[in-house]
Amino acid sequence: MTNFQSVILGILQGLGEFLPISSSAHLALVPSFLGWEYQGLAYDVMLHGGTLLAVLLYFARDWYEILRGAFIPLFRREGKSVFQVLKENITEKPDTAGMLWLLVIATIPAGVFGVLLDDLAENAFRDPRWIAANLVVFSVFIFLADRKAAQTRDERGLTLKHALLIGLAQCLALMPGASRSGMTIMAALFLGYTRPSAARFSFLLSTPVIGGAALLKAMKFSVADINMPFILGIAASFITGLAVISFFMKWLKKHGLMPFLIYRVVLGLTILATALR
Repeated sequence: MTNFQSVILGILQGLGEFLPISSSAHLALVPSFLGWEYQGLAYDVMLHGGTLLAVLLYFARDWYEILRGAFIPLFRREGKSVFQVLKENITEKPDTAGMLWLLVIATIPAGVFGVLLDDLAENAFRDPRWIAANLVVFSVFIFLADRKAAQTRDERGLTLKHALLIGLAQCLALMPGASRSGMTIMAALFLGYTRPSAARFSFLLSTPVIGGAALLKAMKFSVADINMPFILGIAASFITGLAVISFFMKWLKKHGLMPFLIYRVVLGLTILATALR
């Protein structure tokens, strides 16, 4: 892989991780259509390392408050058990002290299904026709969530049940074309959360998922795999991801998801027309 190719893939990762257009779909399709050598799912996951750094930096203050709110009450239990404190934090302060535990709970389904379906994610799910179908079909559901849902809740209304449902929706992103951010934002919208609140929880939720996947794949890498294209790809995904998070959070305060859904459908239909010729 050349430096140029790696930078392009890094940019696609940065765009697709946070916009609901599916980074995994683009990382699978672009090398295929341009005749580039596909580096494998492990390389794609490591590109996620750049977007992981982006979300950590952008939400650094949030993560500080989340971690502080989660652990300080455990040291100031005043005779209460750890489980009592956790229950109180989750039910009474989901937007602060309970947020970390809700994120942990929401991450569990993706972790389990990610391990169980790793082979399918690496092979069968990456067929261009399958990706195209996912791009089009899931656009319909995202559209319904964006246009029909109540959108009256914010982080203060987050519940254990809702966190788990959003986490289950995240599992759909194992199929390229679904989009991790698309599925989690869609689920949050259907549950009544506002667009900015849905996006914020989605982006925070990406941290443990991306970090865990990258760590597992990193164990398969050797020192020889860390070359200049690899470094440039991660740098490109970091810079692009940081810019996209800032843009998308501002966009959602005033606008909906329609432009991204139109892009998904056009891309999906184009892929199908090309594949079926």
